[in-house]
Amino acid sequence: MAKVEVPMPQMGESIAEGTVSTWLKKVGDEVERDEPIMEISTDKVDAEIPSPAAGRLAEIVVNEGDTVEVGTIVAYIETEAGADIAPGDTEPSPGSVEAAPEPAAGTPEEEPATPVGPEAEDKAQRDAGTAVSASGGNGAESLEERLRRRSSPLVRRIAAEHGVDIEAVSGSGRHGRVTKEDILGFIEEGGAERAAAERKPAAAPAPGELPAEGGHFSWDQFYTEVEHPEVKVGPSDRVEKMSRMTSLIARGMVLSKRISPHVHSYFEVDYSRIDQVRAKNKPAWAQQGVKVTYTAFIAKAVATALREHPVVNAAISGDQVVYRGEVNIGIAVALDWGLIVPVVANADELSLVGLARRITDLAERARGKKLRPEEVENGTFTITNPGVFGTRIGFPIVNQPQVAILGVGGVEKRPVVVTDEYGADAIVARKRGFLSLGYDHRLVNGADADQFLARVKEIMETFPESGA
Repeated sequence: MAKVEVPMPQMGESIAEGTVSTWLKKVGDEVERDEPIMEISTDKVDAEIPSPAAGRLAEIVVNEGDTVEVGTIVAYIETEAGADIAPGDTEPSPGSVEAAPEPAAGTPEEEPATPVGPEAEDKAQRDAGTAVSASGGNGAESLEERLRRRSSPLVRRIAAEHGVDIEAVSGSGRHGRVTKEDILGFIEEGGAERAAAERKPAAAPAPGELPAEGGHFSWDQFYTEVEHPEVKVGPSDRVEKMSRMTSLIARGMVLSKRISPHVHSYFEVDYSRIDQVRAKNKPAWAQQGVKVTYTAFIAKAVATALREHPVVNAAISGDQVVYRGEVNIGIAVALDWGLIVPVVANADELSLVGLARRITDLAERARGKKLRPEEVENGTFTITNPGVFGTRIGFPIVNQPQVAILGVGGVEKRPVVVTDEYGADAIVARKRGFLSLGYDHRLVNGADADQFLARVKEIMETFPESGA
């Protein structure tokens, strides 16, 4: 018999740790190679992790809810000597950092929806841990440097509470990362007082300036400075610890409301033309194995309009405006355990059918926990569709560091006054729905937002019959 180590996988270049959400197998269970044995949660995605070998789950080292560094051994698979083992998974050393095999893509189609969460933060901001800069960085940062800086949330919280710069602490963890023992020892030895005497008092970032992780002021400090009221628990109440995803969403929403002065505008759109195009092209699309939903039409209109209105496809970094060179649209997807925003990269370069395929694929794999980290990164604009649940109109929160988000209301028949070619008015039933735009008023003015929405409405109401 041989034991195969199961490490916490590297689920993205900038991810330094993961949380074991659920063990899908228990000790003693037989497992097949590539059969999911656990679910993990990271800052970017939730994912099922497959077994690297066929055998028996001999030992679970990391319990559910525990967060550990990538490469940490979380379990052992006992297998017959010479058994089939996934390439690269043959008895790695405890210090190694290996990635689990990439999950396979799914294909079924379903309409994605649900209010937006914070998972589509800009990769450059998150990986470098610094403000997005129009001038770029001074050089590539190594994986070891990123891993060191991305210390655990507990360590960052302790550092923030004592005003300690993590970079000033010698780390004993892998790649020099600062552990809980390191930061507590540094504080006990008077390091916090020495650091306070050597630096200026920490200050909150200026409006729009993205605070740097690992510096004197971090995102965690930014969030924890907000007063969170304590709630008295009654005898019949049930108390549960927030899931990692819920905690990240809460953090993102509080930060966004604190950073961006939110304003909302909304337009009513007639879907009659889209229904005509769908009816005409449905048989041809069916032969291609594609179901083109309203969401695809909206995404197509938005992608076109974003190219024409770059201020809505921008970001703010301090006193600089970053006009994005790509149109990457995040589509919020409802999950039983929360929500996530996979990103359609270069959406403006895709056809209507191509958008429909991509949206469907991402939504299905999001629900199956099979998204790759890069598929929730680099969004420049977000669409959220609470209308599928019956909402007539919503006012969503901007997904930082973006400056705008589109909320899609429910589509239903309503009485509408129409005028024929002779100037006669009549009341008829038409399918209509509201589109709302939440935007950051530091950059996007009311005129910008209204012109953008007007263009989206125009495109949706004048789609060519071919659906191209």
